[in-house]
Amino acid sequence: MAETPKTKDLLYEIDRLKKQVEELRSEGDRYGLRWHPIPEEFESDSENALPVLKEKGGKFGDVELDPSADHNVLIEGDNYHALSVLSYTHKGKINVIYIDPPYNTGSDGFRYHDKRIAKEFPNGVEVSADHPYRHTYWLSFMEKRLRLASELLKQGGVVFISIDDNEQANLKILSDKIFGERNFVACITVHSNPRGRQSSAHVAPTHEYLLVYLKGEDAQIMGEKLTSERKKEYKYEDQLGHYREIGLRLRGGRATAAESPTLHFPLYINPKSREILLEKSKGLVEVIPKFENGTLGTWRWSKKKILSDMGYLLARPVRTKTGERWDIFQKDYLTEDKTLKVKSVWLDKEINYDNAADEIKSIFGNKVFNYAKPIALIKKIVGIAGDSNSVILDFFAGSGTTGHTVLELNKEDGGNRRFILCTNNEGDICEKITYERLKRVMKGYTTPSKEKVAGLGGNLKYLKTAFVPKHVEYGLTDEARLDLTRRANLLLALKENTFTPVESADRYEVFSSPNRITGIYFTEDKVQLDEMLKSLKTKAKGKTVVVYIFSWEKGSYKAGFEDYPDFHFEDIPEPILDVYRSIGY
Repeated sequence: MAETPKTKDLLYEIDRLKKQVEELRSEGDRYGLRWHPIPEEFESDSENALPVLKEKGGKFGDVELDPSADHNVLIEGDNYHALSVLSYTHKGKINVIYIDPPYNTGSDGFRYHDKRIAKEFPNGVEVSADHPYRHTYWLSFMEKRLRLASELLKQGGVVFISIDDNEQANLKILSDKIFGERNFVACITVHSNPRGRQSSAHVAPTHEYLLVYLKGEDAQIMGEKLTSERKKEYKYEDQLGHYREIGLRLRGGRATAAESPTLHFPLYINPKSREILLEKSKGLVEVIPKFENGTLGTWRWSKKKILSDMGYLLARPVRTKTGERWDIFQKDYLTEDKTLKVKSVWLDKEINYDNAADEIKSIFGNKVFNYAKPIALIKKIVGIAGDSNSVILDFFAGSGTTGHTVLELNKEDGGNRRFILCTNNEGDICEKITYERLKRVMKGYTTPSKEKVAGLGGNLKYLKTAFVPKHVEYGLTDEARLDLTRRANLLLALKENTFTPVESADRYEVFSSPNRITGIYFTEDKVQLDEMLKSLKTKAKGKTVVVYIFSWEKGSYKAGFEDYPDFHFEDIPEPILDVYRSIGY
């Protein structure tokens, strides 16, 4: 067949369809769903550039109140670029991710940017409720960000995503695809608005959702500490302490004998001594697990478990509709670390979203931000997902509730949690709300009613995304490599969490923190390298020392540093470029 312009187009289209089929197969999309693929985000100053970080500067200075503590971080800029930077600095290092993305209601101001629409819509397209690509734009927007976020989450980490009915179903499918369906934990219903949204056409919604995913087999959602009301349930006491009684019969799940035959067997009770036995003999009362309708049931414990932990069981008569019978209970003792599994519906009064508005008013004097999340909600999330040393990421930071919550938790229990918040600065939100809120709660503030609120302390580094021209694809020219290295100082400081500058020269900079010190050597020559290494040796004083050295090839720095066996040497910029290549820059 002769190749005409028409057949050439046809062959191109066939090839394109083949590639789409292969993509679907390789992605293992069980649902057969596919939305229109959208190119990477368009940003006028980043289309041909690589993202790095720089100081915010000006009147928006860092907050440093505790010399012994590490820094929390606020990054201003498109969260796609911020996540790209974090892909180098924090891959596999984040314990907890919480995000509250735009819900795509059609009236929440969600705008979509991409290269195809940039000329006609330089500020992006505002996605209305009846936009033909409403769900496509939102899913493409979320997919790129969630893919980057999944790489940041460490093994054992947990991600929480707030959402409502507009995109909950779509987000569940997308998140299953990215985080893995088997890693799905729950779609928690949050009773966020007890009065109900009366503007709704037919039903007044009172809830939102939290999608929860784990990463890794060792990951888990921790239970909640018992409230004073729950502790009252432990009303019995013996020589081991206070306890409550839990029936040994299995009430739910695989509870019938047909489903779990090995857990169906009789137990025997001595009615005089109330001793529990596994073997039948004269004068004993037989107890068989079964339901009121006569269906044979099971015990929660196996015979082996009963024999080993018999001391934690008791027998007593109970009253039923048909009279009195004997039953067997487990003694569940009250301990300091006692917790209960989190329920799938959160009804806590404190997580009423009206409380978030009151919290904002208390800090700013008026309602400067709509749809903030309450501190109690984030506190509950962090409490069940991480320990006191967790790193928490929120890349739709909004009013900064996540950062505020982390500071408050550290104040309450002496923890060393750290947060990384990312948000753009549309409408000056990052400068005037996120940063300002964090600064006030760290330093202390006065409420509209003239009540003084003590500061929570801590340190905050305010950074913003900047861009290094690529010159050619991936920035592979010598000029680009050197440019990237010279402007990657804060990128490396963030990676090591060493933000305090302690020394600067023509060819190097040194940053420190309470436990670490970072040296960065910028150029291909080694004129001042020995000078920097000697300086680091005097400053180390038991700290971990990491040295970044410009190199044309990976590993070229490995030899020649025998005098510094305790230093950790890394090369730049190639590892940074590798990350950008992997995520499509």
